[in-house]
Amino acid sequence: MKTDDLVSLLSNSGGAADPMMVSSRYWQAMVISTGGALILLLIGYGLRPDLSVMLGTPLFWARLAFPAVIAVGALMVVARLARPGVSVGRSWTVMALPVIVVIVAAVLTLGLAPASERLSMVLGATWRSCPFNIAFLSIPGFIANFWLLRNMAPTRLRVAGAAAGLLAGSAATIVYCLHCPEMEVAFWAVWYIAGMLIPAVIGAVLAPRLLRW
Repeated sequence: MKTDDLVSLLSNSGGAADPMMVSSRYWQAMVISTGGALILLLIGYGLRPDLSVMLGTPLFWARLAFPAVIAVGALMVVARLARPGVSVGRSWTVMALPVIVVIVAAVLTLGLAPASERLSMVLGATWRSCPFNIAFLSIPGFIANFWLLRNMAPTRLRVAGAAAGLLAGSAATIVYCLHCPEMEVAFWAVWYIAGMLIPAVIGAVLAPRLLRW
């Protein structure tokens, strides 16, 4: 068969792409990310005992909004990087903005606090375990996001892998907030970001092998 005949056959026989298919895959990945993280949290760590009280405090919701906005930005970036030739545009700023806000707030709160309290504000009581707990909770989302990308056509593999890992990490951080006792902004600015970066770095490293097509 000649090349022109093959192209003609493929173009005539191909049906219209389902516009809901891609959207459905994104939703499936997000459900697996958050649902899987929640299951791991309940099995491994449990909810903080005063969660019902914390739900009534603005600071708790501010802490929850921090990874949630990052997750929205990461999802926007993943959605664009999953398609070849699509520019990321300003989606990066959606991820960067909450990080900048939290870092600035952390610097301000540390500057206003007595020098003797600053270290404890950064370290809290769980700094040794927090980033690794977040990375552990991100495993279902990491798998789901890479499954999503493998069914798409990313070309910037390392960047796409990093964004997929960050999306998994931010979704895991949202869930981890239901357990974590730390309420200092300085703590979030260091250890929450570190926890989200672990799957992002792993995603960037593994992407050329896992996403090659």
